[in-house]
Amino acid sequence: MTTWILRHPVTPGPALRVAVKDLIDVAEEPTTAASRAVEAKAWPATRDAACLGGLRAAIDAGEACYVGKTNLHELAYGISGVNPAFGTPVNPLDPRRVPGGSSSGSAAAVAAGEADVAYGTDTGGSVRIPAACCGIAGLKTTLGRIPVQGVRPLAPTLDTVGPLARDVAGLAAGMALLEPGFAPGGDPVRRVGRVRLPADPAVDAAVDAALAATGWEVVEVDLDDLDGVLAAAMAILDAEAWAVNGDLAVGAPADLGADVLARLQAASATTAEAVAAARRRRLAWIATLGRHLGEVDVLALPTLLGFPPLLEDADSMAGIRGPAAAVNLAGFPALALPVPSGGPLPASLQLVGPAGGEERLLVAGAVAEEAAASLATR
Repeated sequence: MTTWILRHPVTPGPALRVAVKDLIDVAEEPTTAASRAVEAKAWPATRDAACLGGLRAAIDAGEACYVGKTNLHELAYGISGVNPAFGTPVNPLDPRRVPGGSSSGSAAAVAAGEADVAYGTDTGGSVRIPAACCGIAGLKTTLGRIPVQGVRPLAPTLDTVGPLARDVAGLAAGMALLEPGFAPGGDPVRRVGRVRLPADPAVDAAVDAALAATGWEVVEVDLDDLDGVLAAAMAILDAEAWAVNGDLAVGAPADLGADVLARLQAASATTAEAVAAARRRRLAWIATLGRHLGEVDVLALPTLLGFPPLLEDADSMAGIRGPAAAVNLAGFPALALPVPSGGPLPASLQLVGPAGGEERLLVAGAVAEEAAASLATR
């Protein structure tokens, strides 16, 4: 198995089928982080992660069923989803292509119809990127909105938990389990800020076409010094990833994948001065992004700057990952949705809202989804 670390048989029925990324504790099951180094010392969890309380209640009520633990990019520290030790989940859109990471198994399970909702984590794009690669929807939640107790950390000041599903309705159902009582709502989106990036022209055109079909007012927004913001995000992510996982690179390097080991070794060189500067940049960036979101209802941009590469070109994911991590640096919510590109693979539209704005973001997502569907039938 490559999509699943652990799979449970499920009797067909109306209950929502929910998968859980194997970074999130499920009672009586080990959490491996899809890493042999972690698996070697993993014991069954004594309790569910805090974010699974709603799921457990829905299971008890017969409204949901738990279908298993999904695979991921080892330690959640990568964006291709390629995992030599546990296998690489097959991208249902095109088996030759990467599934995206780090929540690769969660995205693949949903895209293949093996789960209705899957939970992932997003520290630098790890829900949105695999959603884009596999042609489904994914929601990165506001930092701190969904509790992360019982979720193995990667970078604690950036880590979030969020749902993946085939559509916006599925994301809403997943959020209602993560946060009982959640429902999309709020004023309709009317004004959207379009952020221009050096994307594949086909991706750019797909995003523009989807936005035009919504009827929203679309205005151009320039995010200054995005490269510096991304560098700050990665400095914090890498420093915290080394603090969490550095012992594995020192004590069990042979059990780590070569890419993750190399990345951890590079992360070990992140200086305290670089982190301090990044944290200052973070405060300024939160203010900047907040100002833009005071002028428009949501920001719109591609989730990925290109289409998912072939497996043998997995390293090229770094060149198309876009500014996903910049959203994590601010802590704001973001939604990834497939939109037709006119080719065999969909592009992915990303909508970014203000902190705590998931309810309204999903309302906007439903409008964009309907617009995309209208384009697909033309």
